[in-house]
Amino acid sequence: MERRPTLLHSCALAATAAEARFRIDRPNSKTRDSRIVALDEEAAAILERIRREPWQGARFLTYQGPEDPAAEGPDAVLMTLEGTETRLSEELEGADVAIMVATTDRGAEGASIIGDACFLRRIMTAGLVVGDGAKIDQAITSLRPYASVLVVSSDEDYVPDMLVALRA
Repeated sequence: MERRPTLLHSCALAATAAEARFRIDRPNSKTRDSRIVALDEEAAAILERIRREPWQGARFLTYQGPEDPAAEGPDAVLMTLEGTETRLSEELEGADVAIMVATTDRGAEGASIIGDACFLRRIMTAGLVVGDGAKIDQAITSLRPYASVLVVSSDEDYVPDMLVALRA
């Protein structure tokens, strides 16, 4: 058998009609239970504007602060956008993905608590940083250790698109 190198256009070969017959043309049958957490006030305002769109099992929350430091395992106080207080540990029960949204580095503490809690539960994490300039550089630095996927956008209109891509 002849070995050929992988070329830059190799992915284009998978787009042929012969390969297309193996594609599934239906939406994913299982929705994700997503927790989208705003880490700062501007991020909360973004989530408030998009939460009324038709989401598939997404819960929109804001980070309020850490739970008792003496408690076993990382936990935090969260608030639903409707104003109900809840706990991170309760929200992560049954969650498939936790998406943290930030516009500044003010959410560094929340990112670390949420990231650690998700790591212990084997829940995928994603970070969305919205904005531009020096303040997002700090937000990126704060989220990077705790997000498996980190996306940066200067436009908040990208947030709903990213949530759709993550099946929120």
